[in-house]
Amino acid sequence: MSMMGSDAACPERLVMEHVTSRWGTLVLIALLERPYRFGALRREIGGVSEKMLAQTLRTLERDGLVHRDARPVIPPRVDYSLTGLGREAAEQVRGLARWTERRMAAVERSREAYDAARS
Repeated sequence: MSMMGSDAACPERLVMEHVTSRWGTLVLIALLERPYRFGALRREIGGVSEKMLAQTLRTLERDGLVHRDARPVIPPRVDYSLTGLGREAAEQVRGLARWTERRMAAVERSREAYDAARS
């Protein structure tokens, strides 16, 4: 699969955008730890609006990465968890996030050198 195509409507590129979006990444990493109800997931992630979280969850559910378990109890209970496919994607994203944390000092040094050379 080539990610070099220029067609923004390419199915692979759209899934990549869903998985690596700001909120998609955070949702996947959070759900790697355990299933969450909507409010608890929103608190865990922090800074995301209800509307954006709902949209992100719907998109990831449609892609087959998130499972929405709605139980007919009073009050209604909805839990979100990863599917097998979602777990695979989340592990990849978490690996990239961990790499970023480990290598941030090197990135900062590169930025400083770049900026100093252009001053």
